[in-house]
Amino acid sequence: MDGGQYWENTTDRFFKRASVGAIAVAQADPNVIYVGMGESCIRGNVSHGDGVYRSTDAGQTWTHLGLEDTRNIGKVRVHPEDPDTVYVAALGHAHGPNTSRGVFRSRDGGKTWKRVLYRDEKAGAVDISLDPNNPRIICASFWEAIRRPWELVSGGPGSGLFRSNDGGDTWTEISRNKGLPKGLLGKIRVSASDAPRRHRARAAARAARRPLVGRAAIASVRVRADPSDARRARARGGAGEPR
Repeated sequence: MDGGQYWENTTDRFFKRASVGAIAVAQADPNVIYVGMGESCIRGNVSHGDGVYRSTDAGQTWTHLGLEDTRNIGKVRVHPEDPDTVYVAALGHAHGPNTSRGVFRSRDGGKTWKRVLYRDEKAGAVDISLDPNNPRIICASFWEAIRRPWELVSGGPGSGLFRSNDGGDTWTEISRNKGLPKGLLGKIRVSASDAPRRHRARAAARAARRPLVGRAAIASVRVRADPSDARRARARGGAGEPR
């Protein structure tokens, strides 16, 4: 209301957990906000979440939508024309295998969910991006990682990059397409440009011969496609993980 001069908490009366992994505001209706709980950086002090919340009054009140066992959510994306269609990239449990991972989709505002993309119990979805010019085209990335008390092990055969041309009904793996790194993949970030050019997306990926452990394992990386030039993107990498 005042450009950030004063802040008021609107979630403590509704959220059961404090850790937030992703926030998405519906472009078609800014009163509709989705929050995915549990951070996906999974550093040594990681705190898990309890699924997804939704507000239909610009954050004044919130409703819990389930997906509690996803624990750590990396990204939430809302269809640009339909505030009831939402996608969740769920990393899953940070400290061990579980099956509540992957890409989940709801077409009724979170009343029901369908897991539309799943890799395995060790790898979860960490990022997802919709083509702003054609939201049926979606790219999603998976990260195989485990947080132990003394280290982060990042990368494995479960890491990869996927694309859907039909709104998430079917998916094709594009991890080994021309231009992407060879070797064992780690954390991948993806961003689609809204510049008027056909199907242009950018990804930040890292490959290695074996899983990265300790300081070599990068826990935080971001990539953003240039909104005015589909040939450009900006990437930011986080610091190495301490043991």
